[in-house]
Amino acid sequence: MRTSAVNTASVTVIGLGPMGHAMAGAYLDAGYQVTVWNRTASRADDLVARGAVRAATVEEALAANEVVVLSLTDYAAMYTILEPAASALEGRVLVNLSSDTPEKAREGAAWAAEHGARHLTGGVQTPPSGIGSREFNTFYSGPRDLFDEYQDVLKVITGTDYRGEDPGLAALYYQLQIDLFWTTLTAWLHMLALANANGISASEIKPYAAETLGGMSQFLDFYTPRIEAGQHSGDVERISMAVASLDHVVQTTRDSGVDPTLPAAVLETFRRGAAEGYEEDSLTRLFEVFGRGAVAK
Repeated sequence: MRTSAVNTASVTVIGLGPMGHAMAGAYLDAGYQVTVWNRTASRADDLVARGAVRAATVEEALAANEVVVLSLTDYAAMYTILEPAASALEGRVLVNLSSDTPEKAREGAAWAAEHGARHLTGGVQTPPSGIGSREFNTFYSGPRDLFDEYQDVLKVITGTDYRGEDPGLAALYYQLQIDLFWTTLTAWLHMLALANANGISASEIKPYAAETLGGMSQFLDFYTPRIEAGQHSGDVERISMAVASLDHVVQTTRDSGVDPTLPAAVLETFRRGAAEGYEEDSLTRLFEVFGRGAVAK
C-alpha cells in the first residue's frame, strides 16, 4: 500500500442527499474522521454534531483527505462542483457513486486522470437504509490495484463486487439492475391499481404477487441457458400465446377504468415479435428482437 501523510482512516464525502448522508454516517459509525461538503450546508448539521468536519469550500473538502466519495445526482453535477476546484484534485482517489451511463463514467474517469486524480466507478445496490450493511453490495470498476488498496474503505459503505477495469462496467451493471427494478415495481403498481378498481386491496393481493415474484428465479434458471444457446423453441410457451394472454389483460384493464398504457406496451412488444415471424417461438426470442433496436417510425 502506498504511504500517505493523510490519515487512512479518514474520508471526504461530497453530496449529502439521502444516500451521501447515510454514507457519511456509516463512516462516522466506523470511527473514521469524516469531512463533508454539500451545496446546502445545513444538511451536514447533524453529521457535524456527531463529529464530522464541515468543509467551507470544495477545495477544503478535497484537501482534507485522499479518498473522496462522491454521491451526486449525475456526472454533470460532478463537473459543476469539482471543475472550479480542479487544482485540488491532484493525488485524490475519487470514489464516484453517482448514477449515470457507462459512457459518462468512462468520460468522468478520463477527466479525473487529466487532473491527477484516480477514479473508481460505483453502483450502489441498496437504498440509504441499507448503507453500512454488508448484506448489500456496490458494483465497482476501474483500476484493480486501486480497488484492492481501498477495499476496506469501500466495505464501510456496503459489500463490494468488483466488475473489471473498464470504468463503465459498474455503471452498466447498475443500470441493468435498475432496468429490472423499475420495470418490475411499475408492473406491481399497475397490478395494484387494477386490483383496487375491482375491490381487491393491496394487502389481499400481496401474497399472490410475492408468490409470483418469488418464482421468477425458476424462470431465470430455465431460460438463461436456452438464451445463451440461441434456443427459442416454443415447446413450453409461445409468443402467440402471450399475445392472446396480454390482450386479455389489456381488455380487463380498460373494462376496469384503469390506464392500460403499461400492459398495452408489453402487448405491442409481443406483437412485434409475432410480426417478425416468431409467433410460434418462445418469448425468449424477444431477446433478439430487443437487441435489434427500436422499430423505425
